[in-house]
Amino acid sequence: MRGQKLFVRPIDEADRDAVGAFLAKHASSQAHVPACGLLGKLLGDIVAVLSMEITGDAVRVDDLVVAEELRRKRIGRGMLAELDALAAKMDRQWIIANNDHEFLRRVGFSGNGILRRRVGR
Repeated sequence: MRGQKLFVRPIDEADRDAVGAFLAKHASSQAHVPACGLLGKLLGDIVAVLSMEITGDAVRVDDLVVAEELRRKRIGRGMLAELDALAAKMDRQWIIANNDHEFLRRVGFSGNGILRRRVGR
């Protein structure tokens, strides 16, 4: 991982099969291919998928899945940094997550039930 650049881009229709296979292998629950999301790649292989929804003043993170063997390698943080930049470009003030996961708290989300993080933080 060291020295490799995480390439992040929006998921498009051509990615459906590859994203579905990735989620079937690495998601803890029955995840589906998101209608709106970001794809993270290292050396051409999918290593992360972030599903999201864009609302009037925020971007809501529905799920973030990182390949099991690459967790704790800052890939999730990289995906959220790209989401932060995207939200800022779209003039959204907040990134919101309904999942109260310890990882999200470590990267700056706070709140009870619904976690929030101000864009640009």
